[in-house]
Amino acid sequence: MIDFFNLVITGPVNDIRESWGFFFEVVIGGLTSGVMYSLVALGFVLIFKASAVFNFAQGVFCLFAALTLVGVMNGTMPITLQNMGFTVSPWIAVIITALVMVGLAYLVERVVLRPLVNQDPIILFMSTIGLAFVLEGVGDILWGSSVKALDVGIPQGNFEWALFGMDAMYIQVFDLWAAGIAAVLVVTLAVFFQKTAVGRALRAVADDHQAALSVGIPLKSIWVVVWSVAGLVALVAGIMWGSKSGVQFSLSLIALKALPVLILGGFTSVPGAIIGGLIIGVGEKVAGVYWGPLVNGAIENWFAYVLALVFLLFRPQGLFGEKIIERV
Repeated sequence: MIDFFNLVITGPVNDIRESWGFFFEVVIGGLTSGVMYSLVALGFVLIFKASAVFNFAQGVFCLFAALTLVGVMNGTMPITLQNMGFTVSPWIAVIITALVMVGLAYLVERVVLRPLVNQDPIILFMSTIGLAFVLEGVGDILWGSSVKALDVGIPQGNFEWALFGMDAMYIQVFDLWAAGIAAVLVVTLAVFFQKTAVGRALRAVADDHQAALSVGIPLKSIWVVVWSVAGLVALVAGIMWGSKSGVQFSLSLIALKALPVLILGGFTSVPGAIIGGLIIGVGEKVAGVYWGPLVNGAIENWFAYVLALVFLLFRPQGLFGEKIIERV
């Protein structure tokens, strides 16, 4: 192990980075970061499974949900942008925000999706880009553009953990909570898609809109359901990211980091979104710590995209995606 580290990094920091404890601390940090990426990627997977549309607005959904939650908790009225002198408990605020996201899903279906039924996927994709800009502008008008702190009661702080006599590792309690919440969410979604009638209807709609309509599946209702579920997933992701780094408009850019996750895991796989996120998270952390000094740092900013490019060359459907063969 020491010889490996000596090959990839030199300098006075070797004594720290050659320890197994530090190595596993980096890996665990990457796993927890990957979970955060996966939470955003799940929203993309849900929309794509049900409508074969890549929802570019999913990152803005996370931002809009976090902005709404902070506003409700602080008693900030959207129109006046003034504090009304009262606060709302986090749990009640989460419920209210969830209802707002369901209402937003219904509005998206009525205004954006319904007029574009059976249109080419590229048209639907372009409509989600426009939706992203609209939601970002509405969020700025309603809630303001300043950075906002978000605290819903998730424990913070670090704890020290030593494994098999290795040097102590410092792990963030918040990251462990995020990992647990993501695990519960993934299991719930997997059961929803595989075991429920609505979940099977969602998959049927994704395969063929016309065929689904011909067997009596209400396309409009299904799209409302799936966008509502994606909105709730965006709320969870917005809570996690907002609690970790504050609610700010750069939060919408996490959609760009979710794209490599989807390429690795597959656009139609819920477990693939998790596995892809973990691979990206660990890969960029390890690369940034041990290989970053060789290229003057900043490797975390582009490592995920290079890895995604490699997958596109050799396995474009991702690890868990279905290989599609079209006959002409």
